[in-house]
Amino acid sequence: MSRRWRYTALADDGQLRHGVMLGEDEAGIVAGLRRAGLHPVRVARPGWGLAAGWPAITLSRRQGGLSRREVTDITRELALMLAAGQDLDRALRFLVETVPRPKARALLVGLREGMRGGGAFAAALDTRPESFSPLYVGLVRAGEAGGALAGTLDRIATFMERERSLSASIQSALIYPIILVLASIASIVLLLTQVLPQFVPLFEEAGAQLPLATRIVIAMGDFLQHWGMALLAVLGLGAFLVRGLLRRPELRRPFDRQVLRLPILGALARDIMAARLTRTLGTLLQNGVSLLAALRIVEGVIGNMAGRAALEQAGLQTREGRGLARSLAVSDVFPVRATHLMELGEETGQLADLCLRAAEIHEEAARTRLQRLVALLVPVITIVMGAIVAGIVSALLLAMLGLNDLAH
Repeated sequence: MSRRWRYTALADDGQLRHGVMLGEDEAGIVAGLRRAGLHPVRVARPGWGLAAGWPAITLSRRQGGLSRREVTDITRELALMLAAGQDLDRALRFLVETVPRPKARALLVGLREGMRGGGAFAAALDTRPESFSPLYVGLVRAGEAGGALAGTLDRIATFMERERSLSASIQSALIYPIILVLASIASIVLLLTQVLPQFVPLFEEAGAQLPLATRIVIAMGDFLQHWGMALLAVLGLGAFLVRGLLRRPELRRPFDRQVLRLPILGALARDIMAARLTRTLGTLLQNGVSLLAALRIVEGVIGNMAGRAALEQAGLQTREGRGLARSLAVSDVFPVRATHLMELGEETGQLADLCLRAAEIHEEAARTRLQRLVALLVPVITIVMGAIVAGIVSALLLAMLGLNDLAH
């Protein structure tokens, strides 16, 4: 018996289409949409919470679901077992027996139960939005409809592994400089608020005129003792206000463009942005998504507003028949190497493969730049903080030497 199904799908022109179709099951609706030249993003019965807007453009989890690592590992193992000839039910049963966390085990059991009676894997995933995003589900649905689920899962897993690897590299590289800065600030505050006040009574009893540097340091210590918490609150409020202002597109776009022009950080930001663009675009194209539809999705991956604006403009020019790579090159936002490889891919009909190759190049370039940045930051932070501590200690020693002169 035919039932009503609501759907969200992407057309080849990059536009998001919503509507209602009659069909017996979800697989039939997906097949009908693909025959109509649409790329299904989500299919659900009316009243089942189908989002009317664009779904979350990410393969990562939402709050309360499995971690990114767990979703990646599950995806990779499923891809390996399906490629080896295992059926999906047996692969899920094996994962249920091997995953360590009870939460992941319960989710896999729920997926198996959701597929009983011939249900689609994508439909079962769609019931777990806290762990599997609409984009993840949409790619799996397309893979099922095309009979290439193993290859689709393999590409999704590769995408998530690369994304996680780049994020982990950035986080790991920044841990040491952040700890060094925090430790240095704590040492300076301790000197000003705990050590220096121990000598103030001695200076007052001597009644000597203290050097200017010593008076400045003592005043700084008094200020931190009396107003330190207020200063911390003001800094926190200022950061909150700046963050709120940068959410406004008219302010965020010029700010992000200036970030891309910074001498060292700008090049790093460009490489990271190019890696995300080419990795996501190449993965979507490999999974059968049209170029215009893929560009619409990639716009949500680019966090830099200047890069997103350049991508939107390139999408408009691509709809008019112009080349994507040349449109991106004119914006002068993305690295030249990325646009050259994309242009080569367009000319040879291998855009997906060359996008993924460009992603590897820019991910490695980002790691190299990050290592150089950390190698530069650590000695700079050490020298600056050491000079501040030395200045405080010198101011204290000057006062002590003045007391010795008075004693003689």
